[in-house]
Amino acid sequence: MREYLLTILVAALVTYLLTPAVRRFAVWFGAQAAPRDRDVHTIPTPRLGGLAMFGGVVAALVVATGLPEMKRVLANGDITVGKALLLAGGLIVLIGIADDRWEIDALTKFAGQVAAAGIFIMQGIQLYVIPLPNGTPLSLPPTYGVPLTVLVVVATINAVNFIDGLDGLAAGVVGIAAMALFFYAYLLSKSNGLTTLSGATLTAAVLVGACAGFLPHNFNPARIFMGDTGSMLIGLLLSASTIMLTGQFDPALLGAYKLFPFWVPLLLVPAVAAVPFVDMLLAVWRRTNQGRSPFAPDKLHLHHRLLELGHSVRRAVLIMYFWVGLVAAGLVWLANTNSQLLVTSVTAGIAVAGVAVMVAAPRVAARRAPAEPEQPQPPRSREPANPL
Repeated sequence: MREYLLTILVAALVTYLLTPAVRRFAVWFGAQAAPRDRDVHTIPTPRLGGLAMFGGVVAALVVATGLPEMKRVLANGDITVGKALLLAGGLIVLIGIADDRWEIDALTKFAGQVAAAGIFIMQGIQLYVIPLPNGTPLSLPPTYGVPLTVLVVVATINAVNFIDGLDGLAAGVVGIAAMALFFYAYLLSKSNGLTTLSGATLTAAVLVGACAGFLPHNFNPARIFMGDTGSMLIGLLLSASTIMLTGQFDPALLGAYKLFPFWVPLLLVPAVAAVPFVDMLLAVWRRTNQGRSPFAPDKLHLHHRLLELGHSVRRAVLIMYFWVGLVAAGLVWLANTNSQLLVTSVTAGIAVAGVAVMVAAPRVAARRAPAEPEQPQPPRSREPANPL
């Protein structure tokens, strides 16, 4: 655990320290987000924050190569984790920089995402098994494993990209999801007497650190946006951890937990990232229904609807954090216990309380807001109204 904590700290610290320099570079480079009708910011804001996050990822991986245990994880058998993350992440960052500066077309970005998934596959990061309902693993030949891997990578990247609409939202949601993956893998390995060292756990730890280091600069009011450079990078890392975790645990070794923990890697990211995934599907359906491109922007995302309900930007982001954290904690708890009824009851109770607070908060805030002083009315004219 100490080596994981050091890796998280390095990723967070380097990302935090690099972000101001990247901000100045983005201003000089001309990579700034001008306010649009669908945005919540009102002044031009630098992008390219993902470049600082990638710096944090690289620094954490370099430090990990000098740690005795982590060194073995980075080149574990057929999976060269460090090389895969650096090559695929570097490609995604280059595409993101071009998009943040010149706004490249969607097809080019899609091709880059597929290419990044191809790098993962060549370095051994691929879906090799999926769980069956009876708890036994089903081996996937390359004919099925390769396209499924590409699908997971591309879908996760775009889901994260879709939610990147409020200050601190994407970094916080992905950070929570990565933390859930980390604790899922670490606790399940520990409780079953297995090694806690794995490429999936290391990738999740690096991602937690990068998001934590960037968030202080990105929380409302944001001084810099991560841009597509960042949203695609953290989506890529999240998909890598998920893919490596799938099939990591043998159901025969998990005893009473047999089926559910085996499914968790496939369930956790879609569940934790349910907000961006649902938002993405609704946006695609809404836009195609209107005869527009699925990638055409609008102001009907879920976070925009929270703002319409009367929540402030900060409160809307914290609400999203709450729901993501609740789902993540519930799934990780379920994977490490036999008390499914207790977990379900506690989670449901907290969810009901969360809904009540979410509905009541705008009304309470409106009551507590000081009343605006009445504006003096202009003197009325004594002349009769024009009958015309």
